[in-house]
Amino acid sequence: MCNLYSQTKAAEGIRAAAKAMIDKTGNLPYLPGIFPDYMAPVVRNGTDGRELVIARWGLPSPAFALQGKNADGGVTNIRNTASSHWRRWLGTDNRCLVPFTSFCEPNQADGSKINTWFAFDDTRPQAFFAGVWVPQWTSVRKVKEGESTNDLFAFLTTDPNTEVKSVHPKAMPVILSTDEELDIWLNAPWAEAQHLQRPMPDGSLTIVKTGPKKDDVNEDQIAEALPLQAGLF
Repeated sequence: MCNLYSQTKAAEGIRAAAKAMIDKTGNLPYLPGIFPDYMAPVVRNGTDGRELVIARWGLPSPAFALQGKNADGGVTNIRNTASSHWRRWLGTDNRCLVPFTSFCEPNQADGSKINTWFAFDDTRPQAFFAGVWVPQWTSVRKVKEGESTNDLFAFLTTDPNTEVKSVHPKAMPVILSTDEELDIWLNAPWAEAQHLQRPMPDGSLTIVKTGPKKDDVNEDQIAEALPLQAGLF
């Protein structure tokens, strides 16, 4: 399952691709490596239209998974949308778009567990996972932090396509690749939106990097994002 991804385009690119007119992120930083429990951008339906906001990666865990634990680090990926734990958050009020430019899967097919980064192509165009968000959830994420209240998010997974299966045979993120799919995910009834939980077509993804824990990109892309780094965390 995908527990590492990158977002290396500026906020303006996210807003343009998602048709989000409202930006509540402040100065969005360059994010070459987003790990579980990190803060990251999502696009959600707001009162005045689609808005770009910051949330914490990892939805509340099911009760059975918390037995004997004193903290809930959150669930990063959702596969079983028939579960009653997840169904309550599958309506349009809780769906969101999770911006990414590449995502990483450790190579489990050959046992090496070498990080393998996927994108649509080497330019790493702006793309989105099919996400779910929960507002203002109070819990203990880390014992040393104590109780905190956060907007939380995660994204759906599904069967892998050919490219991802060669590295990770069990799953891949649910990726939305057209304006129509973005609109369906954010606005359509679940009976329609649920059909987006499917693999990308074979041949639609490219391996853009192997090895590192972060997907650093070329200097021009870094220069575009750097002025936006300060002040988020």
